[in-house]
Amino acid sequence: MRRSGSKGIIETDCYCKIRLLDDSEITCEFKKDSKGQIVFDQSCKELDLLEKDYFGLRYVDTDKQRHWLDLNKNLIKQMKSKPPYTLFFRVKFYPQDPGKIVEEITRYHLFVQVKRDILHGRLLCSFNDLADLGGYIVQDELGDYDPEDHKEGYLSEFRVVPKQNEKLEAKIAENHKNL
Repeated sequence: MRRSGSKGIIETDCYCKIRLLDDSEITCEFKKDSKGQIVFDQSCKELDLLEKDYFGLRYVDTDKQRHWLDLNKNLIKQMKSKPPYTLFFRVKFYPQDPGKIVEEITRYHLFVQVKRDILHGRLLCSFNDLADLGGYIVQDELGDYDPEDHKEGYLSEFRVVPKQNEKLEAKIAENHKNL
């Protein structure tokens, strides 16, 4: 709590949790009259993220509806809930040409979002695209393919999509071997 001004007006510091794409959390401090941009900038700074345009903060209202935080509006007025406030750092949109992304950390966060979206069935794509992306996901999670470590059926316990089948697992494994 801070005191300021000649009238002794009390400004209270507020806190919010921001759940990141990897399910870790950071805490941000802000003033009651702060706009969403303040918290968004703090979270991007914490993540060393310079290419911010692809990302945003989401919140869930009292009716369990998801909304993007408007960075130009007062954060507390948008939340319409009582503290502790929880926001979710997410990809707001994917780049049209991923090859133009400069920062490795930006690519990382975009990849983690793709992985989440595929796992939760929010990113619909063809069988072949899913197998390609699945190969990269397995590469990220399990490392390079090694015949000693990755025996027949090694993906049966590893979830890439909600309704995974043997045909898809075989194609993902094939793609994993070729990376």
